[in-house]
Amino acid sequence: MTTTDLPTRPVPDEIARRVVLPEGHRDDGPLFEAYRWLRENNPLAQVKVEGYDPVWLVTKHADLMEIERQPHVFTSGGGEEPGSHNPILQNQAGDEFTKSLTGGSLRILETLTYLDPPEHTEVKDIANDWFRPANLKKWEDRIRELAKEAITKRLRSGTNDLDFVQDFALYYPLHVIMSLFGVPESDEPRMMTLTQEFFGTADPDAQREDVEPLTPEAAAQQWSAAINDFYAYFDELVEDCRANPRDDLATIIARAKKADGEYFDKTVAYGWFIAIATAGHDTTSSTMAGAIEALAQFPEQLAEVQQHPERIPDLVNESLRWVSPVKQFTRQATQDYELRGQQIREGDRFMLLYQSGNRDAEVFDDPDTFRIDRKPNKHIAFGYGPHMCIGQHLAKLELRIMFEELLPLIKNVEVTGQRKPVMTNFVGGLRKLPVRLELT
Repeated sequence: MTTTDLPTRPVPDEIARRVVLPEGHRDDGPLFEAYRWLRENNPLAQVKVEGYDPVWLVTKHADLMEIERQPHVFTSGGGEEPGSHNPILQNQAGDEFTKSLTGGSLRILETLTYLDPPEHTEVKDIANDWFRPANLKKWEDRIRELAKEAITKRLRSGTNDLDFVQDFALYYPLHVIMSLFGVPESDEPRMMTLTQEFFGTADPDAQREDVEPLTPEAAAQQWSAAINDFYAYFDELVEDCRANPRDDLATIIARAKKADGEYFDKTVAYGWFIAIATAGHDTTSSTMAGAIEALAQFPEQLAEVQQHPERIPDLVNESLRWVSPVKQFTRQATQDYELRGQQIREGDRFMLLYQSGNRDAEVFDDPDTFRIDRKPNKHIAFGYGPHMCIGQHLAKLELRIMFEELLPLIKNVEVTGQRKPVMTNFVGGLRKLPVRLELT
């Protein structure tokens, strides 16, 4: 596409603020309309919102993939200057607060999101094999037991009036992850609280009592406080795994060694544990809740998948596209580059809008309709390229098994009250979904 083919309409301030600011994510309807406007009028637009660095809003599926497949051009963690770039978009005050804690680095967490190859590759290899489908297959029976247990414990035959998010969806994925880690069930409430605080940095419903609300630094303060609490908990787990190795994921991570034969620094293990305990839990629960809401909205799809349970994997994929539980990551150009006819300059930042890419009409027919028969379904809910989510196969396995167990029991599902999206520009999903679930 040449420059002359590009839409040239300037981005209204209202749309830029809707996409960039956490409070713009209070309501999915206007947010998705903002994405649509951008795709149709200025699909690669550089905007400046007060308090934030200038950022390119990347809304098209093809552009997202082009950026993601080239980490040497579009760095996540800073490239040749590790820690000089924050892959999680926050305001300038938040970034300055983070640097004040770390001595000048934005790399507040030793996890894959903040790393670039070759360091990213080395750390990813610690547990990459564990997350492969062939290995996960041996955990399928255990995960099915946990799914059945969740249904038996939290639902009953007949009419269930509940908040599907708070009363059901949050618990099963967390229980799976903690079981695979070997974390005692008695500690799961603490993990639940930290997970919600970790992702709810701009959401009043997830505000920590020890963080002053409504200040520019609040999100970074809460993020840092949650990380420190995670570190304190997982330090004991690392020490125990190194002293008493077991056949579990936690031991693989805690006892991983570098090429010189020495253990990785414990902060690397903390980073792994935090990533799995948060992203591996919250995104799966968000997708599950979004799927139930969609099946209530499109009851013919519920009937179809109940009649043809072999289509449950297709339901999982469409649910991932529909929800896109990770809304964005940011990248920074390491060199000048031309993208969609636009001249990119070294140092420019990009907000990769996966939700928008997954509603791109050039890739998905009828993108605003939930369709389990969508083939192909080239969603990028797990990202793309080297940073593609390592836990994607586990997430799909958890969702497939839960739907295999739950869907045959459902006689009817309807949304009975006002849904409430999570108010953050980082992760998607719902904080509240009142439903009436009638089970056999």
